[in-house]
Amino acid sequence: MPDLSSKPLLGKTALVTGAARRLGRASALALAQAGADVAITFRSSSREAQQTVVDLSGCGVRAFAFRCDVTDEASVRTMMREAGRELGRIDILVNNAANYETVEFEKLTVAQWDAIFASNTRGPFLATREALQYMRNRRSRNRKDEKSTPPIEGKIINMGSLGGIQPWATHAHYCSSKAALHMLTKVMAKALAPEIAVNAVAPGMIDLGDKSAAAFMRKMAKQTPMQRNGRADELAEAVLFFATAPQFITGQILVVDGGLSL
Repeated sequence: MPDLSSKPLLGKTALVTGAARRLGRASALALAQAGADVAITFRSSSREAQQTVVDLSGCGVRAFAFRCDVTDEASVRTMMREAGRELGRIDILVNNAANYETVEFEKLTVAQWDAIFASNTRGPFLATREALQYMRNRRSRNRKDEKSTPPIEGKIINMGSLGGIQPWATHAHYCSSKAALHMLTKVMAKALAPEIAVNAVAPGMIDLGDKSAAAFMRKMAKQTPMQRNGRADELAEAVLFFATAPQFITGQILVVDGGLSL
């Protein structure tokens, strides 16, 4: 784990989708604490997004929030232009925005299926495609000397899920969408190499303090070899690992589940 006091991402920029709260917020804060300027997106959590910007700015970095529906192509394009204008370039893209839903298989509708795939699979595809022009934009201060321009080393981190690895009977659409995202991660790793490394973090049971899920979380903790559920900061550290990892690490799915999948 990089030493945050050394600011390993100083001078870098990052864009984290769906980061007004929960795991996206934790990831954005970890990147800011490591020195990166950070832009986040939100769809409806405007108040939480503004608070997150305040907290990010408290890390001594530039911070921005942009409204975006990652399922909508026009919305993603508009957001990316705004983010590119403010950040100048994008070094790190974290595709975090996603939806989660529990539905009995026989009650699952086509609309529910399509909506989950739109947010969980199409969203990361759209955000990545539109971000590429800003990830590949490396302005050299000395245009006359091309050798002074550092090589492009972008990082894309997709937020996968243990559900994309293991089948959950009441989450057919969610599990399928995350499995597709895992494959998309590997495809992008080949398609965007060598300029951009693409990896995914696949969290297991992360306890975010939801009272409605307390009983379920206690049950899952007992089934986990580490005898507890994960924390948001632990997931964020996995995102930070890929953000600071050697460029040679690409196409990997890092499961962060305390051994639950074993």
